[in-house]
Amino acid sequence: MTRFTLQSTALIIVDVQEKLLPHMHNAGEMTAQVARLIDGASAIGLPVFVTEQYRKGLGTTVPELASRLTGAVANHEKMLFSACIDPVMEELRRRGVRGVVVCGIEAHVCVLQTCLDLRDAGLKVGLVTDAIGSRRRADQEAAVSRMTQAGVTPTTVESILLELVREAGTPLFKAVLPVIK
Repeated sequence: MTRFTLQSTALIIVDVQEKLLPHMHNAGEMTAQVARLIDGASAIGLPVFVTEQYRKGLGTTVPELASRLTGAVANHEKMLFSACIDPVMEELRRRGVRGVVVCGIEAHVCVLQTCLDLRDAGLKVGLVTDAIGSRRRADQEAAVSRMTQAGVTPTTVESILLELVREAGTPLFKAVLPVIK
């Protein structure tokens, strides 16, 4: 599978939480891009999974994103750095998902380990590079490089949404158009 298709792809949003987000070097821009990605996923019916690392210490998903996630397939707390916990992997298998698009924080820890685990599980993985963050830019850049070398496909919010839609003039394109404008 070289392309991501709407029929066999899911989105995982990794740990965009209240006590983590303010420390990201690109917090505002990243949050805006994750919001666009959620809105686009919702508009085209892309299944969305959310993880939260140790809620007691790091809080829950930031309100500006949580309010958009009412249609999420699942929201799971985790202690592993990777989002590839049993309930997430079981649901991906149950849905026949072959490709996963990943965004969130931190790029060099939880996002990295999630992407590597998804690749190890035999899935095609897309990293939404304009919807990830780390405390330090250098950590984020190193993580993107490592993931790319491991076979993760870099993409952007607009690019992945239009790849999933595939054709202009369709109802799906019209649904996602307000998000990409």
